[in-house]
Amino acid sequence: MSMLPFHDRDGWIWMNGEMVPWREAKVHVLTHALHYGSAVFEGERAYNGTIFKLTEHTERLHNSAEILDFKIPYPVAAIDEACRATLKANQLTDGYVRPIAWRGSEMMGVSAQNNRINVAVATWEWPSYFSPEARMEGIKLAWAKYKRPDPATAPSKSKAVGLYMICTISKHIAEREGCNDAMMLDWRGLIAETTGANVFLVQDGVIHTPTPDCFLDGITRRTVIDLAKKRGFKVVERAIKPEELKKTQEVFICGTAAEVTPIQSIGDQKFKPGEITKALMQDYDALVRGQGAKAAKAAE
Repeated sequence: MSMLPFHDRDGWIWMNGEMVPWREAKVHVLTHALHYGSAVFEGERAYNGTIFKLTEHTERLHNSAEILDFKIPYPVAAIDEACRATLKANQLTDGYVRPIAWRGSEMMGVSAQNNRINVAVATWEWPSYFSPEARMEGIKLAWAKYKRPDPATAPSKSKAVGLYMICTISKHIAEREGCNDAMMLDWRGLIAETTGANVFLVQDGVIHTPTPDCFLDGITRRTVIDLAKKRGFKVVERAIKPEELKKTQEVFICGTAAEVTPIQSIGDQKFKPGEITKALMQDYDALVRGQGAKAAKAAE
């Protein structure tokens, strides 16, 4: 993975309908999104030249924008095509895809009724979110300082940039403590998610996952639930108290960036990657990495 800063790279970014040289894809310092968090985004991965569940991601981008009270000026199909075109322009077959939509700089203040809605798509190389060693042995989680808010106080069903502020703070603290990430509770004190991934607990052969009523119901989360059910595993969505970790044998997380990653510890509680976690890791990898070949065959 390149260690170059993200503002100073070769390549292309799709911006408001045009391919723009990477270094020229800029916004003004008084852009509303920078000051008030009025932006939504998606995180997607391409495998073998095909972006996994692209249209689902783009539809969620549109839904997130509506929740933040703005309308994206490009239809789903146009953004899908922009994502594919940007991946191709940057000569990537495996990589990360980041569409983002935001309010511009026409008005500055809480109200932004007349601001232009801008849309951009960037793509870059991004291997597994965690190292291969960590993915096999399991990552370490600290407990996050902040909690996922009551949905009556934040637009929790959107993938809005402002919702990630407490995630960045929590992940930084966890890393300083020698952990890879942080587990977040919700405002009720129930297990919610990590800073960027959904969580699953295995208890006596049954998979349990928190009900996503105050955090994002991840596309990868739904994919993993489908894979688990196809294997015949029972999946229960419910409220989960942190003390239940004592009777949990396996824990894993999933997300576009994290894919499926086992957990070896949450605070003082230890776990071992087990057979259910390993099976779903294999199934997910097979699904996403086999999709390109399937798509090519279907096009013949």
